[in-house]
Amino acid sequence: MNQVRAKKHLGQHFLKDQQIADKIVKALTGHNNYKKLIEIGPGTGVLTDILIEDNQYDALFWDVDRDSIAYLNEKHPSQTDRFILADFLHQRLEEYFKEPFGVIGNFPYNISSQIFFKVLDYRHQIPEVVGMIQKEVAERIAAPPGSKTYGILSVLLQAYYKVEYLFSVPPNVFNPPPKVTSGVIRLIRNDVQQLDCDEKLFFRVVKQGFNNRRKTLRNALKPLGLADEVKELPILNQRAEQLGVDDFVELTKAISSGNN
Repeated sequence: MNQVRAKKHLGQHFLKDQQIADKIVKALTGHNNYKKLIEIGPGTGVLTDILIEDNQYDALFWDVDRDSIAYLNEKHPSQTDRFILADFLHQRLEEYFKEPFGVIGNFPYNISSQIFFKVLDYRHQIPEVVGMIQKEVAERIAAPPGSKTYGILSVLLQAYYKVEYLFSVPPNVFNPPPKVTSGVIRLIRNDVQQLDCDEKLFFRVVKQGFNNRRKTLRNALKPLGLADEVKELPILNQRAEQLGVDDFVELTKAISSGNN
């Protein structure tokens, strides 16, 4: 059986520590009793092997690397229908999953943020995510308001999920070792089915606010064409990083009301 070589252009760093792999899989809680699961980027299958042996979830394993899929097919010949050559970022997930499904993986660093934005698109169908990403990104997603690392993904994900930074993973347990430390985070869907505001506008307000994070919101949100009465709101004297999810919801409601 030919081993899979990590490809730099795919951002591959294969985990080789079995204890850490076990810890990642055990971080799944099965929140809301979902049975379907997708692993993004199984690589050489260190998480995959555990998930198949455990058989708690009806799991699919997606990778864009043909070598990885071929290797896993050879390694688990009775499970070949589970290994799919597919790009998570460019699939219509509803064509594969009609019911809720969890997401797990050692996510490629270069697309980790995009993966989480995709999760947000399917937030009503994804009750849980356990992912290993660059520690800096993991800490940013879990950061509270007021933190220098608090940003767009922090607000948007925390609006719909309970975000937990679980543990750090050193570079030496990967092949090849990345130049940075990794972090494992867990997202568990909260009870918010819909925010108490225009959600599309909420996303725009958050993104626009953080795109100019050094400016006060009064200046950062100018491109949204704020009504005169909205411009006088005291909250606009603050910067985006100072606002929590509820603050952004109230600000979005004010902007929506002022523009009608």
